[in-house]
Amino acid sequence: MAAAGLGFLRDYNEALVVAIARRTETFDRSAIAAASGLTPQAVSKVIARLTEAGLVVAIAQRRHGVGKPATVYALIPSSRYAIGAHVARTTLRVVVADLVGAVVDSTVLPLPADFTPAAVLDRLDAEATRLTAVHHLGQRLVGVGIGMVGPLDFTEGVVRDAHRLRRWHDVPLRELAEARLGLPVILDKDVTAGVTAEAWRRGIEFRDAAFVMVESGIGCGLWLGGHAYRGAHTNAGEFGHHVIALDGPLCACGRHGCLDVVHDHAVAAGDLERAARVLGTGIVNLLQTIDVDHVVLAGTDVLARQRVYLDAVERAVRTEVPRPDWLPVRVTMTSLGADAVAAGAAMQVINAGYGLRAPSDPAAIR
Repeated sequence: MAAAGLGFLRDYNEALVVAIARRTETFDRSAIAAASGLTPQAVSKVIARLTEAGLVVAIAQRRHGVGKPATVYALIPSSRYAIGAHVARTTLRVVVADLVGAVVDSTVLPLPADFTPAAVLDRLDAEATRLTAVHHLGQRLVGVGIGMVGPLDFTEGVVRDAHRLRRWHDVPLRELAEARLGLPVILDKDVTAGVTAEAWRRGIEFRDAAFVMVESGIGCGLWLGGHAYRGAHTNAGEFGHHVIALDGPLCACGRHGCLDVVHDHAVAAGDLERAARVLGTGIVNLLQTIDVDHVVLAGTDVLARQRVYLDAVERAVRTEVPRPDWLPVRVTMTSLGADAVAAGAAMQVINAGYGLRAPSDPAAIR
């Protein structure tokens, strides 16, 4: 694929206005000024720049009493796109998302057994090329996001010994993908991409939450204080490798009795209700540690048996968390189904170029 050669918003005020505009169908200067704290004059300048860049369009005039009518604007979702990919242990899911994070296309491709980085890049390159042609993305395509099985180093863009993937030792996947695709790439853990998607969809009330994914393994993306939390080494989220049974079976990580392997043994034995209870116990342990108020369940294993898992986790949260009257926790299913990780990876790319990032976030798109 050829490089898009497209610049990104670097001005904080521009990113702030785009972030606010994403949450409403239309807006005028006064609404943006009230929501952002910027002066009307500053808002006018920002809107003029965004209009010139093709991200915003004037659609109407609105009169508020006497005086000059206000111009009504709208964000143009189709002005920018990103491709998001979810590398799972058996499949590659690829989506296209627009400027507001809406998924406009989604495909899933099988991956060969014991697949290599080259195999992933071959399929991703071919599918990204196809989607770019089908949707006429051209210069509107700003980059590619990849949500990948961990452990991985987000800052360096390197996959570190991904669990159950034999050929993924210290693979510089971000660098390899950028060279192959000719586009900026963000590489993040699958669960962090997933929780980013939920945050985009659910809005500012989604401040302290956990995205628990069960899909050939268990992981957890954390959204704390309104931002993705990756930890000191960017490897937060290895939730499935909390030990819950000291004398339990051997896990792929080398320890015994991890949540991941205890859950999987229950599934293999055909005891799905026990598997769901195991997950519920693990989630209560997580709540006791980090005190979030929203848990989102996701992953193909959960999506196939939503009622069993949702009931078990809700029951555990209701009966095992001390003082549920004081520490209420909402438990929901993902709002994006099987697309959650790939969509979140695309949203990370859009946000890196056309949105607000936490001050501590590394400059993932360079």
